Amino acid sequence: MDDLDALESELTAAVREAGDMAALEAARVGALGKKGRLTRAMRELGAMTADERRTVAPRLNRLKQHLNEAVAARKRELEAARLEARLAVERVDVTLPARPETEGRIHPVSQVTDELVAIFADMGFTVAEGPDIEDDFHNFTALNIPPEHPARQMHDTFYFPEKADGSRMLLRTHTSPVQIRYMKTARPPIRIIVPGRTYRCDSDQTHTPMFHQVEGLVIDETTHMGHLKGCLEEFARAFFEVDGLRMRFRPSHFPFTEPSAEVDIGCTHAGDELRIGEGDDWLEILGCGMVHPRVLECVGLDPERYQGFAFGVGIDRIAMLKYGIPDLRAFFDADLRWLRHYGFVPLDVPTLAGGLSQ
Repeated sequence: MDDLDALESELTAAVREAGDMAALEAARVGALGKKGRLTRAMRELGAMTADERRTVAPRLNRLKQHLNEAVAARKRELEAARLEARLAVERVDVTLPARPETEGRIHPVSQVTDELVAIFADMGFTVAEGPDIEDDFHNFTALNIPPEHPARQMHDTFYFPEKADGSRMLLRTHTSPVQIRYMKTARPPIRIIVPGRTYRCDSDQTHTPMFHQVEGLVIDETTHMGHLKGCLEEFARAFFEVDGLRMRFRPSHFPFTEPSAEVDIGCTHAGDELRIGEGDDWLEILGCGMVHPRVLECVGLDPERYQGFAFGVGIDRIAMLKYGIPDLRAFFDADLRWLRHYGFVPLDVPTLAGGLSQ
């Protein structure tokens, strides 16, 4: 018994006094390894009588468990001490000035989104958001897009595999589904914009499989086409920062609005240069219209009582027009040289009072 007490004292002290991981491992092997002192003591149980084993074996097992716990505890202490020492040596002085070559830039899409929010917030709009992965009802059916409409076909829409019930989820092709979700949970008057990512199977100089849109929606009992025209005229003049910007509304067709229109702004082409607000040419920038009565019915609103307008703008497209960016694909190349050229200083927050692009 005295030998076991001495063995326990010696082995425990070796673990407790280990100054680093190597010393701790040596103490563990010396006690619990194949040739360790405790391992040898346990092998000697076979030569003892039954009465001796009943007394000694439980003590050896308890000692083994105690040593394992002591080794684990000491390991945690050494790791904590090592981390503290490393943190003390590798401390970063956050008061040092940033390196100029690591200056960050705001992406044009983010900057233009902030500009749009600033403009429409001044008109009383709030920002709404929704999921990128949608179902057929919110993306198509509730927006009065019939089953045979070309927009539903595989060459336009990214579909997920079929579920057990035959339904298929998809990547939203526009941000209009958020309008449906918002109208189902809120009561008029409604005045929202919905910036976000959208997805379609298309890729060239002016189209990418993922792009950005902002949708606008106004629903109440008195809004009419004149309000829509005034809202978009104010938006275009504020965004392009051209007071006398010429605009025209051309009749068009969208399943979710009636009547529908496409909006053009005046421009001129001088060689490779595009000048907005000058000349006799026209450039399309967005689509709009009065919300179709069937859309209102789908969200539980009475079309005899409520009406409103909606519009959709491609954020990437108007960013290209305003800031002279020639190729849409460069928006997604993650080229730091491009971002340094077209990006914005982080603290250059757009405001109507200070100027959107100053």
